[in-house]
Amino acid sequence: MAKKMKLTDITDMFAGMDVEALEGVTIEGDIELDLSSLGGGFDPMLAAALGQESAVLAQHFARIAGMFGYPVGIGAGAPAPAAALAAPKFKDLIPAKFDVANMADWATPIQEVRIGNTSADGGSRGKAVHVGGEKALPFYFDAEMPNRNQVTIDVFDMRIGLAKAVKQNYDEVMDSPGEWAKKNVEQFNADMITIHLISTDPLIKDTPAKEAAKVVEEVLQAVDVPIAIGGSGNPQKDPEVLAKAAEVAEGERCLLASASLNLDYAAIAEAALKYDHDVLSWTQLDMNSQKELNRKLMKQCNVPRERIIMDPTTAALGYGLDYAYTNMERIRLAALMGDDELTFPMSSGTTNAWGARESWMVSSPLKEDSDWGPREYRGPIWEIITGLSLALAGNDLFMMMHPTSVAFLKKATQTLFGSIDAEPVDISNWIAAEV
Repeated sequence: MAKKMKLTDITDMFAGMDVEALEGVTIEGDIELDLSSLGGGFDPMLAAALGQESAVLAQHFARIAGMFGYPVGIGAGAPAPAAALAAPKFKDLIPAKFDVANMADWATPIQEVRIGNTSADGGSRGKAVHVGGEKALPFYFDAEMPNRNQVTIDVFDMRIGLAKAVKQNYDEVMDSPGEWAKKNVEQFNADMITIHLISTDPLIKDTPAKEAAKVVEEVLQAVDVPIAIGGSGNPQKDPEVLAKAAEVAEGERCLLASASLNLDYAAIAEAALKYDHDVLSWTQLDMNSQKELNRKLMKQCNVPRERIIMDPTTAALGYGLDYAYTNMERIRLAALMGDDELTFPMSSGTTNAWGARESWMVSSPLKEDSDWGPREYRGPIWEIITGLSLALAGNDLFMMMHPTSVAFLKKATQTLFGSIDAEPVDISNWIAAEV
């Protein structure tokens, strides 16, 4: 009488026996597959399941043969997967069209601001920089950005301590702000120059405002791109310094950096209006403070909307970048939805990334920490990630320092913007591709 057995019964039967080999043994029988649970009709998934079950059967037979002393499968790999089946063809497919609709809530465009006056505007800049004008979050293809992101590279009015990775690019020009600015434009492709008059700080050199203004003149003569003018951060000295700098740069439409709630913003606003400049409205990671300062600049100081750029403060990767990103994104969303106290382009002090210890230290101060890798790479990467993250949040203008970071960020944002064609990528061998 025929007896039904499972393959697992055979392997279990010999599992407890001390059998080295069997000779002259033949196992005869038919194999039955129970497919009742799979239902009727042709199904591509059924065929794939059959192929998989066949592979499992082969593995069972290989194990049994091995028990009988026959060296099956030695050196052989796993069974090949079943060949992919063509998808079944359907008739009368439902037609579908993919549309990207404008967000109904995004009804207010961002104010466009021009920095720099050309000869046609009464200045001497070779070009003007335009920021803002968006009607959606950055790089949305349903509402194209009218102006690409811009990068301004830092220059200082005195030799200062910089991370080695940065300093090696500027060491020979750090004693001449004009030459420093020229190198940034001619070699590193800066859209703008930011001159920081840090020597005016009473705790550094206490350089008089009139003397510091000569540095601004030097930079204006050295390059013809628009410039931003920053003080030392001293709340008592900066209004005087920026007012004098605005005077010597009259008609050039510079960006005065910056007006803030903790100094005499009214004096800076007055100088901007008197000498034809823009104002950078700087606050510290607080949207309500940003609204307050913008409101005071417009209502109390009568600064036109087209002369205000916001700087909500940049925190670097690992030091609050997530909060800086969220703050900028909330500001941009609120502006698009109609908050007219926030509908201004934004600027980022992306160089703050160099304040993170991971960007400039040789290695971690913690003995048990992992290897951080070469700081020559880490520093630029820190600045790039900080900038690119904020570009996605809605930032328009980047104040940067390392030339490699500048080049990479400009290429990335201009590719997303569409002014640079993306390099073609061959995806035919995507499984084995090296990145």
